[in-house]
Amino acid sequence: MTPYLPDRLVSPEPGWTTTADVIVVGSGIAGLTAALRLRQRVDRVLLVTKTVLSEGSTRWAQGGIAAALDPADSPAEHLHDTLVAGVGICDVAAVEALVSEGPVRVRELVALGTEFDRGPDGQISLTREGGHHRDRIAHAGGDATGKEISRALIAALDAVIDDPGIELLEHALVVDLLRGGDTDPRVCGVTLHVIGEGEVDGVGAAYARAVVLATGGIGQVYSSTTNPSVATGDGVAAALRAGAVVTDLEFVQFHPTVLWLGEGSRGQQPLISEAVRGEGAVLVDAEGVRFMQGLHELADLAPRDVVARAIVDRMAQTGADHVFLDARHLGREFLERRFPSIVARCRELGFDPATELLPVAPAQHYASGGVRTDLRGRTSLDGLYAAGEVSCTGVHGANRLASNSLLEGLVFAHRLADDVSARLAAGELPPAAATGP
Repeated sequence: MTPYLPDRLVSPEPGWTTTADVIVVGSGIAGLTAALRLRQRVDRVLLVTKTVLSEGSTRWAQGGIAAALDPADSPAEHLHDTLVAGVGICDVAAVEALVSEGPVRVRELVALGTEFDRGPDGQISLTREGGHHRDRIAHAGGDATGKEISRALIAALDAVIDDPGIELLEHALVVDLLRGGDTDPRVCGVTLHVIGEGEVDGVGAAYARAVVLATGGIGQVYSSTTNPSVATGDGVAAALRAGAVVTDLEFVQFHPTVLWLGEGSRGQQPLISEAVRGEGAVLVDAEGVRFMQGLHELADLAPRDVVARAIVDRMAQTGADHVFLDARHLGREFLERRFPSIVARCRELGFDPATELLPVAPAQHYASGGVRTDLRGRTSLDGLYAAGEVSCTGVHGANRLASNSLLEGLVFAHRLADDVSARLAAGELPPAAATGP
């Protein structure tokens, strides 16, 4: 029996309406990048976010953003590592776009005001994470890269927030996508439930010539995740109800090293960045055995799926519910300088990585699948675009390479913004009349 999937949720009739050329839903790296770039090219952009601007998943990204910035590195090598991590299921053209355009986009973030960590020579410091054969991870604040990128993008948005051409709507949950009639079934807006005061409050309808979904991941579907509380899969669900094609939803990545807080711990769990292993920390079992040795050529820095499975296997063999991450040999001074946020959080919870083994176990981390898009961010529904974790560009295949997520959101948000603005200028996306929410 085919399961019934409604095309919209049950909700009150819209009590208010607004219009824009483009609606961008989400305020992570993909949504902010798309909104800022679109505003340079179209007359009116509406940026919608579920809570407040800074509460998306981007700010939780500890490790960094991957790009071939070192002269000794190359996009071809980045391509190779990405394809290997993706277990042969990546879309090669999408990965080529990611790795070739990535360095330029990261340098644009610098020009925008992002302050990456730098070495004594003034060059951006680069480190290594699982699956990478080169040091190509740019980081900020030691282990607060996502937070710094988010800060810079929000600062750029704040600088133009008084521009009547861009409107921000916070505390706005996307309920459903709106489509035109049978003769013009394009996506032409969204219904929103706004928790606010005054005229824009409750359920309303926002109409546009194009809609961009940048709503992030699905982590809160799982009992243990590294994702923030806002990551509840709203974008994928709304797209699916509207009839969009979704793909690769089964490829859910589990991060190998999440701080284990006990059997009853649920919801967002503390992440111990892969960059800690990139700097030399190692995984051991309760007997102190380094079990990644001999399992993969990169040992503790093998791709995440390899490491996560190895941890689960070792837990099963030993009857334990976690293993340990040993960073003690890195020293207190280095750990506090390189990973200030992680060290502080561990100590808040009663663990000191400078003197103790850290109990870790895998937890849900990233959705490699999502709303299927082409290389321009177009989905199967005309007028609907997607970027970031809500989308499936084909870049990640069955397993995302470490620190490729911020880069994907950045690169493909630029691509879709250019495509949307070009189509609007060409008259390809005229206003469509919705059939009603």
